[in-house]
Amino acid sequence: MAKLEAVGMNKMLKEWPTWILKKAKTCTHYGFIPLIIIIGMNTDPKPQLSQLLSPV
Repeated sequence: MAKLEAVGMNKMLKEWPTWILKKAKTCTHYGFIPLIIIIGMNTDPKPQLSQLLSPV
């Protein structure tokens, strides 16, 4: 029984970093642009949202 639990724990420890990295990749992918907009809104002088989103 202990060996079975050890095998399950070993498998979980191998899969855990992969799961964390997948979640981190998703958070980074969808959170990068909003983070840049938030940082841009908090700088001096305070630009309007349309100025941050315009390409010029």
